[in-house]
Amino acid sequence: MGQVIEFPASVSPLPREGSHDLSHRDVGEMTALDTFPRAVFFLASGMFEAHKMSPRKAALFATQQRWLLSHAAVAHYFKPFVSIEPGLSRRSFGLLGTFLGLASRNTAYTFFDESMKYGVIEPVDDRATGHGRLARPSSESLYLLALWYKLHFQALDLLDGRRRYAQFSDQWETLLPLIQPIVASALFLSADVRAPGPLYRIFSWIDSGGWLMDRLVAGVDREAFSRQGRCVTDVRSIAYLARATGLSSAHTSRKISEAQSIGGLGWVGRPGHSPMWISRDFYEEYAQFQAQKLAILDGALANALAGPLSVSQGALHCE
Repeated sequence: MGQVIEFPASVSPLPREGSHDLSHRDVGEMTALDTFPRAVFFLASGMFEAHKMSPRKAALFATQQRWLLSHAAVAHYFKPFVSIEPGLSRRSFGLLGTFLGLASRNTAYTFFDESMKYGVIEPVDDRATGHGRLARPSSESLYLLALWYKLHFQALDLLDGRRRYAQFSDQWETLLPLIQPIVASALFLSADVRAPGPLYRIFSWIDSGGWLMDRLVAGVDREAFSRQGRCVTDVRSIAYLARATGLSSAHTSRKISEAQSIGGLGWVGRPGHSPMWISRDFYEEYAQFQAQKLAILDGALANALAGPLSVSQGALHCE
């Protein structure tokens, strides 16, 4: 599997209404704010802790490929993609993976089957069988997705003191079906999301690699952050990182070595007996990726709140 997702130039994954102005806040303006590092550290800590709530389900989305496939699946459930049959089924999911250039049909089928096995999705009708059997996100999955949004809106609120978190939390069951298709489309159309920096990609394409990055960034010494080129963390052991993220020590060590070989991280002193540091470039790549997401979510929420909202206009019914 390659490290950079390339989408066919002719594909327009979702209807683009409103998506032309999704960057409600300019990314450069956002990253220049004095409050931005605080938001980044909040997100890193929050996302690392959130995956502990349901590690088996969260593990299914722990690579860049599966994360984007998941966003595509929920978006299609709420608002079908162009040229893909309505409804979330094994067949439509296989078509979706190839249509977006995210995965082969067989890879998408496997992911669909795993999602069904672990209750990420559930059948709409137990009597139906085969590729066309319709599914829907489980209530727990929707709550976890809502938590993902809430963490990002809290981070946005840290930038300017606004009330996005409260606005979304008060009506998330109505807002989620409106926001998710817009967010998914913008994620697929963002070159920075499809092809993040080389240090970010080292980890984003391995199982639980995103959580490994979250833990490293969450552990940065905040007091010394602005005064140093290297960001010293509270992580001292590869074995700890492996246990915390569900990776093998051997696999974690290989990825750490790969990042170390291009100057992305290292140890203050003796490896394994001193704190690890991450380079400023590593932090900047991670922060830039978060900024892209935050800008997209900020615009999507503003778009949804500007339109007429009612419970009948796509509210969730979680049984």
